[in-house]
Amino acid sequence: MSSTVPSAVKRPEKPGRRKGRLGGHGWVAPVLLILPTIIVIGVFVYGLIGSNINTSLQDRHNIGPSQGFAGLDNYRDLFTDDDFIYSLRNLLLYTATFLVGTLCLGFLWAWLLERKARGESLFRAIYLFPMAVSFVASGVVWRWLLNNAEGDRASGLNRLFGSLHLDFLQNPWWTDERWGILAIAVPAIWQLSGYVMALFLAGFRGIPEELREAARMDGASEWQLYRHVIFPQLSPVALSAIIIIGHMSLKVFDLIMAIAGQTNYTTQVPATQMWVEFTRGDYAKSAAIGTILLLIVAILIVPYLVSTYRQERRR
Repeated sequence: MSSTVPSAVKRPEKPGRRKGRLGGHGWVAPVLLILPTIIVIGVFVYGLIGSNINTSLQDRHNIGPSQGFAGLDNYRDLFTDDDFIYSLRNLLLYTATFLVGTLCLGFLWAWLLERKARGESLFRAIYLFPMAVSFVASGVVWRWLLNNAEGDRASGLNRLFGSLHLDFLQNPWWTDERWGILAIAVPAIWQLSGYVMALFLAGFRGIPEELREAARMDGASEWQLYRHVIFPQLSPVALSAIIIIGHMSLKVFDLIMAIAGQTNYTTQVPATQMWVEFTRGDYAKSAAIGTILLLIVAILIVPYLVSTYRQERRR
């Protein structure tokens, strides 16, 4: 009588028990892939930020080594310095003018193009062209256009106003001690309005036509259509534009340097003052200004990033 020995039954492997070539550590390969980037960012971004903050806390006001730990004294000195307060005031004026100007012009141009105007591609190219020019290159041209000479010696825009018998429009532009910084905002608005236009135009084109038709069928007027349908749909675009343009305005440097130079008091902002103090060898004061600028930008950017991250998590 023959007996049969039952063959061993293989149990089905549970998902996740099988180990790969890396011994089950599937995270090793991705970490190794991004490790060089992490090291570079850690050293050349956060490492240098830490070094700058450390310098701002030192008593180092010449090219020699630090004379000791100063704590927050450099920051206290800045906020009691009339020049620094004046530069913050200039930065606030510039940022407000830059934001309002680019948002209004950008929205207006996008609204005109959204209405299927003739020659749309030509106008779009004209509006976007200034973006291709660097701030330094455009600043050289605008330095001539905003020349402060008046009367017979006038040139640039002042000469144009004089030729049109609009002498009352001639002004000192960026040399005016109270409002000179607003003249710097003019070329910045000219250069970035096309970018804001592209953002709003993409927002307009992304609104489904069915929403507009439904609102019209419900008896909505054109103003009600924009107020209750189009503007709410464009609010994320407007917020993105405010964040992008706002942080660019806070870091303005090259345009001012190209038009007015580094020592012009009427157009002084924290970034130019930081450069001036650095060239003088006052490294602690320069580092303190840089740290304050970093905090101002972070106050603007971090809430936006946190809000965006939370919205992505909810999806």
